[in-house]
Amino acid sequence: MKQEKLIVTVDIHKDIQTVWESYTNSEHIKNWNFASDDWHCPHAENDLKVGGRYVATMAAKDGSFSFDFEVVYDIVDIHSQIAYTMSDGREAITTFENINDATRVTTAFDPESENPLDLQQGGWQAILDNFKKHTESL
Repeated sequence: MKQEKLIVTVDIHKDIQTVWESYTNSEHIKNWNFASDDWHCPHAENDLKVGGRYVATMAAKDGSFSFDFEVVYDIVDIHSQIAYTMSDGREAITTFENINDATRVTTAFDPESENPLDLQQGGWQAILDNFKKHTESL
């Protein structure tokens, strides 16, 4: 039986155009795409179209470990949603909604089977919280 998707969400006090740009522009991605301060994202490239490829290198700052997070886009609906399939076949969808004076970003993703669900949800939420912090500083 397939595991239900995990969900992370954040409200960002910026307009949807700014949020979208920060989420999809490679130069911005490098500033927020990591779960803790001892990690960073030294490389990101984003071909934002259906069938396009996204790859981001996530690395420990001490050089002890790194990996590439790779996806292929299934849906790209500008300022609304992005859906993709990860290199291991798992899927995710991120939506962008105007909520009062904020933009709500929600990602629902298939968990992997190696790590506990709470660890995965916490990691994805930490990345989204970094995204909020970066985007609200723009």
